[in-house]
Amino acid sequence: MKKLESSLLNMVLVLTGVAVVMGGILAYVNHLTEGPINDQKAKALADGIKSVMCVDELKVEKTDTVRQTDSKGKELTFIIYQTQDAQGQDLGAAVESVTGGFGGNLKVLVGFNPEGQILGYTLLEHAETPGLGAKADRWFQKGEKGDIIGKDPKEPLTVSKDGGQVDAITASTITSRAFLLAVNNAYNAYKATPVADVETGATKQHKEDQK
Repeated sequence: MKKLESSLLNMVLVLTGVAVVMGGILAYVNHLTEGPINDQKAKALADGIKSVMCVDELKVEKTDTVRQTDSKGKELTFIIYQTQDAQGQDLGAAVESVTGGFGGNLKVLVGFNPEGQILGYTLLEHAETPGLGAKADRWFQKGEKGDIIGKDPKEPLTVSKDGGQVDAITASTITSRAFLLAVNNAYNAYKATPVADVETGATKQHKEDQK
């Protein structure tokens, strides 16, 4: 077999061939892993909803997408999972909310009861500094220093440094502000959903059913 001459054209052809083959391999691997990754994300979300709603047996009765504009004119998107217990009673909702943290996006899932009080929360995604901002996954939980469980964000939650009553994570005020903003935004989105009536602790749909 005649050896290919060492030339720019031959080098380009060889490199192109290698790139095509590697691209095909990566696409195939991505195809194989896409399903399991999506399944894993779906399970993590389902577990997260149960965790923040503090109920093991529930069903997501409805999923809403709410878009709102913040004070800077940026459009924010929230996903709201309206939940019911096994008897079909309204449990409230779990709300996905995203804000910009110290290291990147901070995605929080917050559970609210029908009255609008916080049942629980979990971090779905974050890029905060380990040992500092990353402490947000525990810092604001029940019994911890920044405990927000049971609070009603009708009056926005803020850190004590800004005149509020929530203790910020030590040396991570930016992350703490971002986290509380995500919670406040989640509350506002929940309050804006058609089925949520936070003032009365009922839902408009339930009211219609009782007429």
